[in-house]
Amino acid sequence: MTTTVNPVLRVAPAAPAEAAAHFRASLAFHADVSDVAAALASGDDPGFVLVDSRSTEAWDQGHVPGALHLPTALVAEQAGRLLDPAVPVVTYCWGPGCNGAARAALALAELGYRVKEMLGGFEYWVREGLVFETWQGRERREPDPLTAPVESGDCGC
Repeated sequence: MTTTVNPVLRVAPAAPAEAAAHFRASLAFHADVSDVAAALASGDDPGFVLVDSRSTEAWDQGHVPGALHLPTALVAEQAGRLLDPAVPVVTYCWGPGCNGAARAALALAELGYRVKEMLGGFEYWVREGLVFETWQGRERREPDPLTAPVESGDCGC
């Protein structure tokens, strides 16, 4: 009798200790939009600087309030002047289809900064119904119920 293994289990799951190490490492490199928003909204010093790594045109279309604009291409030239090496940095770009935040994070890490990437980027910031700024002022869109449960305002995780 032939047993067919489904695509999910064709490669066996990692051992629990390996999985724990992987996911612990992943959390050291990533923050999600809800956690960043909560830290920024707390009224306290969040303990990090949020960096928008997109172009000036993208920044003008919308960005997270309080973010520092530092395009990826300018990180090597301007980071030393704009960022304190003792303060962790969280980078973001457009969204999941953009690797600008990862490239900016790499450039910052190579300069000696402790850095994380905000998963989902500006796209998910807006999709979660959070306030953003444009060159015209502050805006907010209704949350996408697929990304932000209406009741809790977080991912429900």
